[in-house]
Amino acid sequence: MADNELPVDQVATMDLNDDAVQRHQFSDRVLIKSILTRPDGGAGLAGQQVRVGGWVKTGREQGKGSFAFLEVNDGSCPANLQVIVDKDVADLGQLVPTGTCVYVEGMLKNPPEGTKQKIELRVQKVVDVGMVDPAKYPIPKTKLTLEFLRDRIPFRPRTNTIAAVARIRNALAYATHTFLQKQGFLYIHTPIITTSDCEGAGEMFQVTTLISDADKLEKELIKNPPPSEADIEAAKLVVKEKGEAVAKLKSDKAGKEAISASVTELTKAKENLARLEERSKLKPGIPQKDGKIDYTQDFFARQAFLTVSGQLQVETYACAVSNVYTFGPTFRAEHSHTSRHLAEFWMVEPEMAFSDLKDDMNCAEAYVKFMCDWLLDHCFDDMEFMAKNYDKSCINRLRMVASTPFERITYTEAVELLENKVEWGIDLASEHERYLTEVKFQKPVIVYNYPKGIKAFYMRLNDDLKTVAAMDVLVPKVGELIGGSQREERYDVIKSRIEDMGLPLEPYEWYLDLRRFGTVKHSGFGLGFERMILFATGIDNIRDVIPFPRYPGRADL
Repeated sequence: MADNELPVDQVATMDLNDDAVQRHQFSDRVLIKSILTRPDGGAGLAGQQVRVGGWVKTGREQGKGSFAFLEVNDGSCPANLQVIVDKDVADLGQLVPTGTCVYVEGMLKNPPEGTKQKIELRVQKVVDVGMVDPAKYPIPKTKLTLEFLRDRIPFRPRTNTIAAVARIRNALAYATHTFLQKQGFLYIHTPIITTSDCEGAGEMFQVTTLISDADKLEKELIKNPPPSEADIEAAKLVVKEKGEAVAKLKSDKAGKEAISASVTELTKAKENLARLEERSKLKPGIPQKDGKIDYTQDFFARQAFLTVSGQLQVETYACAVSNVYTFGPTFRAEHSHTSRHLAEFWMVEPEMAFSDLKDDMNCAEAYVKFMCDWLLDHCFDDMEFMAKNYDKSCINRLRMVASTPFERITYTEAVELLENKVEWGIDLASEHERYLTEVKFQKPVIVYNYPKGIKAFYMRLNDDLKTVAAMDVLVPKVGELIGGSQREERYDVIKSRIEDMGLPLEPYEWYLDLRRFGTVKHSGFGLGFERMILFATGIDNIRDVIPFPRYPGRADL
């Protein structure tokens, strides 16, 4: 160990005062965030010995190859730590390529006056290196488009933008749980596989083993063909012969041992015939009954799908433990290639017993404001990056939404304000929603009491019998962010709504039972999580705000 090095157990914990940078609890390293995000930019840590690990953003040899500058980032914050390595410490050629992983130990020092850095790391020891061949590295150093990065999913988190989106997404998820937990909501895990269609749209991914089972059967029948008619007739003849042999032995009053042996042979012959007859019924292809696919032969013995929403299932808990929410992936088999659609996306869906539409709107507004405040308080450096590179108004938009009461208007009033741009009874399009929020009111708008014909069966029918107690929260940049409603708690009314929409009653019998037994007024909403990230960041395409985007033709990794 060199004279100016310290033992590993003393690295990064030199003293107990407030200026000591703390080592990560589950690693020997210090997070770069804990160095650079201090009020002094890390300057007060000069003289401390630390280990850091991260990936080289840029690297260059200087002084005719006598030392190298590395900009290292570990993902804990958007800022890079400047690392200086002398040629006597390591092979500089292995360290400077972009994408190289370095794990180094050294002394934090104040850089020369006039430089933008407040602190830099002088490396004394290279603990480990994950090398990169610059000629083959998938992420070039040039400015990259987000579309280009979609073809390099495994490596796009190493870019500044996608890493910032990941931290913002994480912060919004944390904020979601924090807000709802503080309000006494229980987090309920609803099923990914479902047998009911929440939206009644029919655009669902089917979950089935019939296809794979049919493929296996087809291969098995080729390898081991089913018995022919002659094979079965021959087996029947054997059974007949064995049966006659048993009968003869009994009539001849043969010994017990002989009769028993003959009966055993008859039993085997019958079992063989049964197997042959069963195999003869096997047919290649998907099993059918009455000209339709026979789903009783499927894994769940009925049609099953990937969920489009956890709402219906989470209502069972709302009708038992009052305030609940689900937060998980949902799926829509919609062949859309727009910048607003994904086949797999995440939804936050709170559900509240003893709450009406007004309570629902109040909760949704408070939740959105809480998330905006949370980003401003906990993710400001990433938001500054977004403002600089994607949407210069994104921080002001967060501040405005966090501090401004949302406008509330009925659907009918919205149609009137749109001045014949949309007819009553037609759903508002994205351009209508953005007009209301960005031009007319210049703040978030909650539109409520929609025509029943454009909303789901579970939304409570209003006294006018034309509208339902539904609401949408509209925000600048993305339009609809939240959709919700007071749920229909009256058994006769919701049964009629299901029938009127042409949906079968059988899959919803359990849902109707909630109205038959101990029904309760309740309401809830769903927030499209990726839409919230689009709103916050100003990024244009929803495929760039989810780690592993799924859309028609693409399901990488």
